[in-house]
Amino acid sequence: MEKIVKILVTGSTGLVGSALIPTLRRDGHTVCRLVRPNTKIREENAGGFDVSWNPETGELGGAGVGAEAVIHLSGASISEGRWTAKRKELLRSSRVDTTRALVAALGKMNAKPEVLISASAIGYYGSRGDEILTEKSAAGDDFLARVAVPWEEEARKAERFGARVVVARFGVILAKKGGALPKMMLPFRLGLGGRMGSGKQWMSWIALDDVISILRLCLSGTPITGAVKFSPVSGPVNVVSPQPVTNEEFTRELAKALRRPALLPAPAFAFRMALGEMADALLLSSQRVVPRKLEEMGFQFQHPDLASALSAILG
Repeated sequence: MEKIVKILVTGSTGLVGSALIPTLRRDGHTVCRLVRPNTKIREENAGGFDVSWNPETGELGGAGVGAEAVIHLSGASISEGRWTAKRKELLRSSRVDTTRALVAALGKMNAKPEVLISASAIGYYGSRGDEILTEKSAAGDDFLARVAVPWEEEARKAERFGARVVVARFGVILAKKGGALPKMMLPFRLGLGGRMGSGKQWMSWIALDDVISILRLCLSGTPITGAVKFSPVSGPVNVVSPQPVTNEEFTRELAKALRRPALLPAPAFAFRMALGEMADALLLSSQRVVPRKLEEMGFQFQHPDLASALSAILG
């Protein structure tokens, strides 16, 4: 797709959506935010408008007609609240069921979108120690993996009506405001920072600026300058830096960037006592993920290494 005129976006108020929408508008696109009934959004919606939709029924407002592309980013936060049975069901339904409803609604349109970019996560792979994980690696078998697999399957159903589907497997997104980094910084600012558990677990991270560039690339399908071979992106894409680090390395670089000590390692059992299952999935699991597809395409990361990324983000 050389030129996209109208784009529908879910999850527009999240970390990625709130950064992506202004960029797409500057690119000249009309961006329409899909919002739930009775949702109030304070931000001025210059250059676009809101489209009502109900993810429970699949009902989509008529203003969404004629969209060439859809970027689906919605999903309940995995880090807010202990993982009770009720919370886990919400995490699953807000991804799997919502994606199913959205794809069904898009499939009913007379003029169907040409591209669907749907969020996923590197939680797809589960905890895999030192194994290097690419888009071809098998899925894991923990809770997040069991959510990610059907989540992606529902998105891929849009291929049935001819859409090019991209599944963006996001790593830990680093940004100054929002996401995981501000929470990680707090202990260091208090002089209490340190590695988590053994510190040997791998962290696959990416700067928010690179996330936005990758999504724009996935959307446009435009060849990268100097690329030997290029075809529009489809299927899973690991949205991570090419240089994953261990938690110990991450801790050391963050401490250096903040000019704070990293002297107090937190034992794994303390996280498990405080957070339960969520501790193993989010803080202690090891995922050494690399962006193989992006590397093969010749994508140039703005912040390929952690030190430069933290320097740029924290100023």
